[in-house]
Amino acid sequence: MKGHMSSQIGEIVVDNDVLAKYAGASAVECFGVVGMASVNMKDGIAKLLKRDSLSHGVSVQIEENKITIDLHIIVSYGVSISAVADNLISNVKYNVEEFSGFEVKKINIFVEGVRVID
Repeated sequence: MKGHMSSQIGEIVVDNDVLAKYAGASAVECFGVVGMASVNMKDGIAKLLKRDSLSHGVSVQIEENKITIDLHIIVSYGVSISAVADNLISNVKYNVEEFSGFEVKKINIFVEGVRVID
């Protein structure tokens, strides 16, 4: 389902992939997040995605113009996962709501791996 809103001059429809890419871009800007992860379900192995594949580590569902976002991330070694998650939720929620005009109902974070950063 896509995000849908009406304005005085017409209808606005926002595709889930647009919101996923924006959420992924907002996520990788957060401290402690190395990048988005793609998980191979067969092997259970998480792979760090390149910057142009940000939406692949993100799942967006829209129901009644309220957004639920799943973020699959890889965190930096030595950071507090709870602090990173709190910061991530706050930043992604604010950015997506400002960008889209829709309410973010829930953000689920899946930490798929840890990377040592030089």
